Amino acid sequence: MMKISLHEAKFFANHGFYPEEQLLGTHFVVNIDVEFEPERGVLTDELTDTVNYMQLYAIAADEMKQTKKLLEAVAGEIIDRIRASFPYLHSIRVELKKLNPPLAGPVGYTAVTLTDIKKD
Repeated sequence: MMKISLHEAKFFANHGFYPEEQLLGTHFVVNIDVEFEPERGVLTDELTDTVNYMQLYAIAADEMKQTKKLLEAVAGEIIDRIRASFPYLHSIRVELKKLNPPLAGPVGYTAVTLTDIKKD
């Protein structure tokens, strides 16, 4: 099993349940881990035999531009797009962190983590 990761991808976006969150926006961090069984082994040195993490970043960046109320919805859309692009993946894990959320006191971040495991 091979694992490919994209961690600490940073975005400014307008996700949030409250109208002021959608108006002002804030900073987010996206972490993505995918696992799959390489068909031709890992020594082919060909991008077509692995997962292109530039495509993972492009999917995350595009979805971060689509304002949503819930982080769960954003993470779910990222997973759906990754699954559509790489149907052979065994598992996809997306963690979405909202930095400095608007709460009554200082909080570093809130986060949602979704994991999708392929059903055989």
